[in-house]
Amino acid sequence: MKSIKNKLKIGYFADGKWAHEAFKYLIEDSTLNIQFICARYDSIDYQLKKIAKMHNIDYLRHRNINSKEFIYVVEQYQCDLFVSMSFNQIFKPEIINMPKFKTINCHAGRLPFYRGRNVLNWVLINDENEFGITVHYVDEGIDTGDIILQRIYNITDRDNYKTLLEKAYIECGRILYDAIKSIQNDSVKLIQQNKIHPVGLYCGIRQEGDEIINWNQTSREIFNFIRAICKPGPMARSNINGKEIKINNSNFIENAPTYKGISGQVVGKSDTGFIVKTKDSTLEILDFYFNGNIRIGDRLV
Repeated sequence: MKSIKNKLKIGYFADGKWAHEAFKYLIEDSTLNIQFICARYDSIDYQLKKIAKMHNIDYLRHRNINSKEFIYVVEQYQCDLFVSMSFNQIFKPEIINMPKFKTINCHAGRLPFYRGRNVLNWVLINDENEFGITVHYVDEGIDTGDIILQRIYNITDRDNYKTLLEKAYIECGRILYDAIKSIQNDSVKLIQQNKIHPVGLYCGIRQEGDEIINWNQTSREIFNFIRAICKPGPMARSNINGKEIKINNSNFIENAPTYKGISGQVVGKSDTGFIVKTKDSTLEILDFYFNGNIRIGDRLV
């Protein structure tokens, strides 16, 4: 257990690549000292465990971080700040308020909008032209605490879930580090979320079955849906003659004529894929996985 004077002592609750990237910024700053890393209990992040061992940092896991048993353990570290990066347990008041500077979280959403889960998927499904990353204080709500720092990033039609995820991995680390330094330097200018919007926007977790395409939607809506859950997501799914097709990429055809027809019907072939009728126009399917031949006239359902 470390105890170094004149350093900001941090307890790091973390998981996944988000946490690995952010760790690089934190460990290189000699004025910061990570007292412990607490990983998710329901999965094992071997890379995070390796990082902890490499840097001689205590590695913790516990079923309930709000239990008296765990609180007793982390009290001994006398941390100045708790930091959450992709951690999946709810912090309750006793642990939130334990450190001098309390507890902060990094969220890949433009709070108070896009609170909750799977927000990078939802921003694409909702045809947003930008997404945000926010570092905020943790309170008893879901992503409702005061904002410490927020940055906005553009989304173009060339973006998809993979490109947003890759950008968020890097940018979350940068903004988290900058937010911690602002706390350390006493330069935080807090923004209350209800001053931005009194209600905000909440996103629910996506689950099995949500990947099925509704061909009665517009071409733009289906284009956004496909790119929102492309690899490393589950990929959009449909069926042709009772056999599943997985769709990883599509092309939104600019200025495609609007006309009535049978939604989901294959109406043409292209050099790179095939053309499907949607509610309003047509969409080109580019990258897909299907065990069989696709013919004009087939229907995706």
